[in-house]
Amino acid sequence: MNAPLNASANVPSDVFIDLANVEKRFSGVRALADVSLSIRAGEIHCLAGENGCGKSTVIKVMSGVYRPEAGTITIDGESFDHLTTIEAIRRGIQVIYQDFSLFGNLTVAENLALNTELRDKRRFVDWRAVRDLARRALDRLGVDIDPNAEVDDLSTAGRQIVAIARAMMSEPKLLVMDEPTTALTRKEVETLFRIVRDIQARGIAVLFVSHKMREMLEISERITVMRNGRKVAEGPTSGFDETTLIRHMTGHDVSSESYRWQAPAEPPIPRLEIHGLTLPGKFEDLSLEIRPGEIVGLSGLLGSGRTEVAQALFGLEPGHTGEVRVDGSPVRLARVPDAIEAGIAYVPEDRLTEGLFLTQSIDRNILASILPRIARATVIDRGRAEKLSAGSIASLQIATPTGAKPVGQLSGGNQQRVVLARWLLTEGKVLILNGPTVGVDVGSKAEIHRIIRDLAVEKGLAVLMISDDILELVQNCNRIVVMHRGRFVDTLETADTSEQHISDLLTSFK
Repeated sequence: MNAPLNASANVPSDVFIDLANVEKRFSGVRALADVSLSIRAGEIHCLAGENGCGKSTVIKVMSGVYRPEAGTITIDGESFDHLTTIEAIRRGIQVIYQDFSLFGNLTVAENLALNTELRDKRRFVDWRAVRDLARRALDRLGVDIDPNAEVDDLSTAGRQIVAIARAMMSEPKLLVMDEPTTALTRKEVETLFRIVRDIQARGIAVLFVSHKMREMLEISERITVMRNGRKVAEGPTSGFDETTLIRHMTGHDVSSESYRWQAPAEPPIPRLEIHGLTLPGKFEDLSLEIRPGEIVGLSGLLGSGRTEVAQALFGLEPGHTGEVRVDGSPVRLARVPDAIEAGIAYVPEDRLTEGLFLTQSIDRNILASILPRIARATVIDRGRAEKLSAGSIASLQIATPTGAKPVGQLSGGNQQRVVLARWLLTEGKVLILNGPTVGVDVGSKAEIHRIIRDLAVEKGLAVLMISDDILELVQNCNRIVVMHRGRFVDTLETADTSEQHISDLLTSFK
């Protein structure tokens, strides 16, 4: 256990944890430079910044995972030069990371009771007591989750709630949540915020780590902004708006100009046509046309059938009926190779499990879809492969010193560019994007939007963009199709609608 230093007289009594002048390096590279951060008891505090700015390093310093080279950590008036993870937990610090650290093959009750069972060193498990303990933990959060359900069968939001319930069982004084809304729908975010406010009402501080500006402004009382390993701004939330947050996070202003497709005097034939597309139990009688250069949005609540439409168009739902045409020619989409041959590319919502080979290099990920084109018999033409990969890295501005770097080591924004690069090499005609900027920070988000617009204009791609982010659709699409219960129920011209109107329309479906 790390013995505390002398009590600090400089930290106000209402501050639960204070980091003062913290420095952290990795292999000589400075990750944190003179960072100071205070979190008051019972407040909701947001730690903001782009991916790679040092947010996660701050979390790991305050939770004892990393030992800083300089600075002090003061908890409840006692100062430390560093913490151990056990000491941090004993002092009341609980961290919920993005992966939730749950056992997917165990039930909710087993996950919640595991620490208690291990601590008490019981030889036999009282399963009734385990279920009762789990039910009480979930009831404290006001949620209805079956304690007997396997964690792997829960939604992302459900797993997150289980992680919160487990953390709350230790009676924490500070709950740290790392990017908690990355994969949540708006309704799930509202449930999370209700839980967070209930936790705050019990006098527990919450550190909400995020790069989503609207959510930070909605939930927090104070905000600290980091950039390049340094704290660049801190203060009451009332002193920030989206524009100032973007400027602090990126160091510059980010354009919010909307995309407007200009139809030619004689519109070309549609690049993508769908007529009567039906997949029993998923969607029915869908028709849509997208012309070269158009970006069409697809919006709808969770379960509306949006993702299933994308998967059907990419050959992942072979049981569909109806007609699909690319450049006027009918295409058969029974398998993924059929879609690729027809010129259809798909960027999935979950790039980590569906879009990337995380342990493989950037080069291999980029080239994965065109291996037959760059092979002579069974041997890869290395010269051509290197040239194509290097060109993609340069054109999409993927931040890496080398294409040999494992793609899992890139930021979310750069990983998404790798997925885009792979499909652009197929020289497709239709690009389907499912959640194109999920988990991507504000600066990278703007760059990805620019890339998508440029592809539509310069290469004449027909783009179908699926997103829970209504503002993303309004700013980047010329039309938005609204889907509900497997049907297209409305089509809105973005020039004649607003984010609020679409939000109200979706709310009316609940």
